[in-house]
Amino acid sequence: MIKASMNLQDLRKRIFIKAKAEKTWRFWGLYVHVCKMETLREAYRMTRKNKGASGIDGVTFQDIECNGVESFLQQIRDELVAGTYQPFRYRSHDIPKGNGGFRTLKIPAIRDRVVQGALKLILEPIFEADFQEGSYGYRPKRTPHQAVQRVSLAALDKSRVLDVDLKSYFDTIRHDVLLGKVAERVEDKAILRLLKLTLKAGGKRGVAQGGPLSPLLSNLYLNEVDKMLERAKEVTRKGRHTRIEYARFADDLVILVDRQRNWDWLFQAAYQRLEEELAKLGVHMNPEKTRILDLQQGDSFTFLGFQFHWTLSSAGKSRVYKRPTMKARNALIRKLKEQFHRYRSHPVKDVIAAINPILRGWVNYFRCGNSNRCFHYVWHWVEKKVRRHLMRARGKPGFGWNRWSREWLYEDLGLYGDYQIRYRPKALPAR
Repeated sequence: MIKASMNLQDLRKRIFIKAKAEKTWRFWGLYVHVCKMETLREAYRMTRKNKGASGIDGVTFQDIECNGVESFLQQIRDELVAGTYQPFRYRSHDIPKGNGGFRTLKIPAIRDRVVQGALKLILEPIFEADFQEGSYGYRPKRTPHQAVQRVSLAALDKSRVLDVDLKSYFDTIRHDVLLGKVAERVEDKAILRLLKLTLKAGGKRGVAQGGPLSPLLSNLYLNEVDKMLERAKEVTRKGRHTRIEYARFADDLVILVDRQRNWDWLFQAAYQRLEEELAKLGVHMNPEKTRILDLQQGDSFTFLGFQFHWTLSSAGKSRVYKRPTMKARNALIRKLKEQFHRYRSHPVKDVIAAINPILRGWVNYFRCGNSNRCFHYVWHWVEKKVRRHLMRARGKPGFGWNRWSREWLYEDLGLYGDYQIRYRPKALPAR
């Protein structure tokens, strides 16, 4: 009897249901699904959607599409089936950080990104079933806004905060430990071999931040830390009220503990247990950036681009105030300055076409915070720069406040001007 073939979506759903129902089940026979053309086509579609630069081989998407996508994928499939596939070394690219340093991205070749994407499509449903509620980093149907909302709700009655900074997290992941965690749920030597080849292409240690598979693997590596925090949360729970809460987005972790002083021991215990779990993984907290804070004492902390602190409402009650950090605002201004400089001699419509997507994305992200003051600064700064561009094109000084109305700038030229605080994140699932 021949079974009808399952499409990729149904396969992923069945894998997730099985993994959720049986926490100790080890999956086998997965490699054949990675090698299917359907999986490789979907992996290529996701890779193409994310765009990205070429790898060390210099092959671009345009090159692939000129020669034929199907033949490109067929060649990858043949190498995977024959066991001759070998990933290229990653291409390194440094991205400047706000503190003057650099973050090194390791970019795989497009063919290797497709293979990683195929691996992710098959492995993701297995480990998604094991991940915890407090983990939000690059997971399906989870957003940074939900993580921010979780922290905001917790900060209403939890004043003590452990703002954790992991030292060079992605560069210190041990391959043997990571492969061991994968092997706890996957009993397929071909999958483990392919995963090992992918990891070794980036070096002897660490996970490349530029690869499609790295978010899944980085979440898996810290899953035991999440489980420890969930256990602490359940042990100290009283009805629906929790004494400890946490949120993690990739390597950004915040732990909040009840404001009452009789829970000091819980804060100390959580800190100690966190150190122990991280030590098992060979990961360490950065002592210079990890901070212990108390919101009742006027301290503030940052998480995912927002700065959190307590303030008094008009009724005299404490409330959580979150606004974009100065670092986030300055990063936006730097990016906009680059566009204004790049299009200095272009018509103003070209300038607006370049800056509008940047403004729209940044504003939409920070709508859920107390961002009015920051938005007003950005709005005024951008309008002045556009007006200055117009006056400079005419060889005149000033900003043309009387020459051009705001209606003309925003309605006729189409300059982005929607700075309203109206977005609200979706409610978190019931706990």
